[in-house]
Amino acid sequence: MVGSNKQLTKERHYMSWKKISVIAAVASLSLAGCAATSEPAAEGGDNSAIKICVYTHGDGGTFWSVAQAGAEKAAADLGITVDYQGSTNDSAKQASTIEAGIAGGCQGIAASAPDPDAIKDAMLAAADAGIPTVTMNSGSSVFKDLGAFTHVGQDEIVAGREAGYRFNELGATKVLCPIQEAANVGLTDRCKGLAETFEGETVDFNLDGGLADLAGSAAKLQAALEADPAIDGIFALNADIATGAALVASDATGRGAIIGTVDMSADALQAIKDGTMAFAVDQQQYAQGYMSVVLLYLNITNAHELGGGLPIYTGPGFVTADNVDKVMELVAAGTR
Repeated sequence: MVGSNKQLTKERHYMSWKKISVIAAVASLSLAGCAATSEPAAEGGDNSAIKICVYTHGDGGTFWSVAQAGAEKAAADLGITVDYQGSTNDSAKQASTIEAGIAGGCQGIAASAPDPDAIKDAMLAAADAGIPTVTMNSGSSVFKDLGAFTHVGQDEIVAGREAGYRFNELGATKVLCPIQEAANVGLTDRCKGLAETFEGETVDFNLDGGLADLAGSAAKLQAALEADPAIDGIFALNADIATGAALVASDATGRGAIIGTVDMSADALQAIKDGTMAFAVDQQQYAQGYMSVVLLYLNITNAHELGGGLPIYTGPGFVTADNVDKVMELVAAGTR
């Protein structure tokens, strides 16, 4: 059963990247047509009037700055305007930002949906106003309920499952799964996926301080390790939690825990290179930002609804000691 699940996952990823390749090709053709018929946006060409809005729950940290860079690069390539705003995990603020965007002339809206109920009314208001929407990063299982025509991101349960396989291969027997945002369904899905494939025991752990208090988060993880000597693995759901809390706690206890993380940062990649962290799940957030803008652009300009009513997956990929050097080069360039 494990083998067949793993094969299915690989097939799903293959199909997802085929979709992305087709989308990129269509976008290139669209750009070629624009270049032949209009001046660049800086010269006041037709595309400069197109405004696409990307409103996420993110902050300005290592993950979301890369997603923003992807959205802005797509806008530059297409010669359009993009309005990117994060809400720092404030769902009410994100909803009000979407509502303001509707009134402010957004012609397409991409939104992350870690707390879908909080933004549902705003997203449906966009649909009622005739504004095409996609979800990105989080929301793969609920995008249709929010009125979006597709989702761009990774399946978080699949990401957790694949991490479970990795921990099995690495010999872990009991893995802690600290959740730094209690209301984020994507994080709980990662832990669920881990539990489905990991052959040992998993423990979900609420990390109240989260990213806002890394020292406090490290102290809580240290206490959890000290209270349970059987824990020999930590599946961090954020790269900054991995390096700023999980590694700190493991070092402080002398546990030498097997640590994997979701997402990347320069510090996390260095830890993989140094051998103090085993792997990072890469959902490729640059592609999430970029492709969300491209999908909306093609809908606005050519009535495309790509994705076939299904999510378009950007991950999970994995960074390990085998490929970390190449990925570090791309992170330094700001595209991973």
